Amino acid sequence: MKLKEILKGLDYEVISGSDNEEINKIEYDSRKVEKGDLFVCIEGFNVDGHKYARAAYEKGASAIICSKDIEEIGQCSIIKVQNGRKALAISASNFYGNPSRKLKLIGITGTNGKTTSTFMIKSILENAGYKTGLIGTISNYIGDKKLKSERTTPESLELHQLFSKMVDNNIDYCVMEVSSHSLSLDRVYGIEFCEGVFTNLTQDHLDFHKTFENYYEAKLKLFKESKNSIVNIDDVYGEKVLKDINGNSVTYSVEKNSDLIAKNIHNHSRGVEFDLCYKEDIVHMELHIPGRYNVYNALCSAAACIFEGISLEDIKKGLKDVVVPGRCELATKGTNLDYDVIIDYAHTPDGLENILKTAKEFTKGRLISIFGCGGDRDRTKRPIMGKIGSEISDIAIITSDNPRSEEPIKIIEDILEGIDKDNYVVVENRRDAIKKAMEMAKFGDVVVVAGKGHEDYQILKDKTIHFDEREVIKDIIKELF
Repeated sequence: MKLKEILKGLDYEVISGSDNEEINKIEYDSRKVEKGDLFVCIEGFNVDGHKYARAAYEKGASAIICSKDIEEIGQCSIIKVQNGRKALAISASNFYGNPSRKLKLIGITGTNGKTTSTFMIKSILENAGYKTGLIGTISNYIGDKKLKSERTTPESLELHQLFSKMVDNNIDYCVMEVSSHSLSLDRVYGIEFCEGVFTNLTQDHLDFHKTFENYYEAKLKLFKESKNSIVNIDDVYGEKVLKDINGNSVTYSVEKNSDLIAKNIHNHSRGVEFDLCYKEDIVHMELHIPGRYNVYNALCSAAACIFEGISLEDIKKGLKDVVVPGRCELATKGTNLDYDVIIDYAHTPDGLENILKTAKEFTKGRLISIFGCGGDRDRTKRPIMGKIGSEISDIAIITSDNPRSEEPIKIIEDILEGIDKDNYVVVENRRDAIKKAMEMAKFGDVVVVAGKGHEDYQILKDKTIHFDEREVIKDIIKELF
């Protein structure tokens, strides 16, 4: 494709060379550049792509897009733009034939609930007969085909590659998690969503956004690119979203008058049931994943699908069939244990509170929790999670969870600052912590292992090791019984 076709829609200046170059493919990682490629300089968290412009040229780049001044390099065409990330997004879309315009896109943003809601919507749409793709934290899907996910929302280049593959496979809908990072970093720039969904906003990612207002403003960007908005008005920021956006909107709630409302909620260890009220209709819904918070996820999923003309009966069937890996997942299902062990991805204060309160509702005995906090991430949430874990649990076991470059015990000490009870134990090694909990557990107890969910690894200072909690729990059962 000609460079000028790739640059269509961009304001740019040709610094040297020509915009008539023939381009083989686009890269923003200089290590992947091959002869005839376009290299786009973007600024990352730790590395500035402008420093690698010459390296890209030496590997064969025919053209380079930059937003800062760089030296003239041989016969390479140099194109200057205002914003490298936006340029990457537009260039990638053009290069792949603007695939997002050939799909119906449903984007979900919020601190918690994104992953579960995407799986719910996918299940509903597929039950209604639509081929559906999914982009998110656990995996990416093109219909039934599962692909590895590197991050919640891919960089714009990989995102448009995925869209292109979906179009090639005749996918009708793509439902995707839209993270605050991706919105701040323009990964979804130029993409129009038919539905934008707001789940909630609670503390997370302040290491990146610095202030809660910045975090909120990042989330708000999605709704400026969406034809329709679906908003949780039980969340204080949901009310703010409604005031700050234009266009069509649908509200959902458990506690207030709204377009969709859930009543008669009944939570139990194997799921949750409720009545979905919409206009004159009342439909009884059943989920095979427990938790009041999953009622919210079901409501926003139903609202998105109602906007798309899906019947309430198809919505009911889709919700009943949904399974979400690592979200309130019963790891001891099929065993003879007289207590339950639940795995959940909860890694924020709100997420931890939700899963522990849910488990507490159906615990006949004691609630034993195991959790930690990620290293090199928002430190301010650590004591908050310590307080939540110790107050709701009968016993809290504080351990490691992806410590990264930090010393695990230092993270644990931060967590302990929020605990003023004596119902906790510190077990730094995560496997040992799980084993300790299972040794302590008695008839009717529930053990909640929070923080990893679907993840099958532990990130340490100098390496990443395999750590799948399902496997760990099975091995511990063999050791103990």
